[in-house]
Amino acid sequence: MFNICNFDAMTSPLAERIRPTTLEEYLSQSHLIGPEGALTSQIESGLISSMIFWGPPGTGKTTLANIIANDSERPFYTLSAIDSGVAAVREVIDKAKKGDGLFTTKNPILFIDEIHRFSKSQQDSLLGAVEKGWITLIGATTENPSFEVIPALLSRCQVYVLEPFSKNDLEALLKRAIEKDVILSKKKIKLKETEAIIRLSGGDARKLLNILELVVLSETSEEIIVTNDLVSQKVQKNTVLYDKTGEQHYDIISAFIKSIRGSDPNAAVYWLARMIEGGEEVKFIARRLVILASEDIGMANPTALVLANATFDAVNAIGYPEARIILSQCAVYLATSPKSNASYKAIKAAQQKVKQTGDLSVPLSIRNAPTKLMKELGYGDNYQYAHDFEDNFIAHEFLPEEIKGTRFYEPGNNTRENGLRTFLKGLWKDKYGY
Repeated sequence: MFNICNFDAMTSPLAERIRPTTLEEYLSQSHLIGPEGALTSQIESGLISSMIFWGPPGTGKTTLANIIANDSERPFYTLSAIDSGVAAVREVIDKAKKGDGLFTTKNPILFIDEIHRFSKSQQDSLLGAVEKGWITLIGATTENPSFEVIPALLSRCQVYVLEPFSKNDLEALLKRAIEKDVILSKKKIKLKETEAIIRLSGGDARKLLNILELVVLSETSEEIIVTNDLVSQKVQKNTVLYDKTGEQHYDIISAFIKSIRGSDPNAAVYWLARMIEGGEEVKFIARRLVILASEDIGMANPTALVLANATFDAVNAIGYPEARIILSQCAVYLATSPKSNASYKAIKAAQQKVKQTGDLSVPLSIRNAPTKLMKELGYGDNYQYAHDFEDNFIAHEFLPEEIKGTRFYEPGNNTRENGLRTFLKGLWKDKYGY
């Protein structure tokens, strides 16, 4: 259960046959394993910390975990969250603890695929082993770990985001498969066109290779010329209505979100129905509605976030099939709400300013002064308590001196935020240019 399987090279899928075993063979993710990559120094030094790989399917999460284990020469155990329980986790931890000194300098790596599917109790069972260093955990997830991994475990892991493969990466992968694979290399294959196969893969390397293998093995001619028409013809007969782990998963949720953002409740409920009929996880849909309520509606209708959050709680408690009614109500409400991304743009602008200006000093007047020494140093001096003044307001400087007067929040052009603009202008006069 715990060790990586050794597949027969002639019967295993193409993606498995050409899986990279070294960093030199690994394509993409240069932000992690390139010369300045976030993981490069860890891998080179062998000092591997617990981590979680977050990214779409087929971006090399499992492969990278294998390579890290090989390069660091550590024992490597794997579990799948789909078919492993607390007992399986404890068995691996016991193996690590009883290593008779083998793991004293290099503790084993435990790789858990789809860690977002682990329950709270399963994740809890990992905490002690990770904290004490009995194991180094590498988790892989296609879902946002902030929602799916318990805070105690998340705080003990670094989260690294894996990005979909670029067009150049996918083309390089196709050429490698044709040239290096033990089966495909024996055939005469000409890669004439790649647009269709890349589009259908959706940036998923595994799906790309599956399509290539399907096309090649279904052809009987001596020379196989891969064209867009050939790929479309072969794949059309083998695709399902809704692939919740592949391209349609991302295309349809994108259509759903954009329909709500575009204030079209009819399109919104159609794409919602497509996801429901395809078996999409209720939490995935509800989570995206919560994000949209703040990102795309925000201050134009703050109640949208309240309803979306209530929807998230309700559908998780109820589940399908009744959850579809609640999701539909929320989608229609959000689609028919006024829209504003002003709060979203405000935090983006503020973060950019922080990156440009660094850690500017907090003005003395608004610093916390819990000790006598801090008070003697001027902390809290001249702070004016807003509630002591008319209308509970007094013009005070709350930003660092270097960026005072900077406007990050620009109210949107809707009824509620136009009122907020008037309100802010009445308070601050010309200071922020409202």
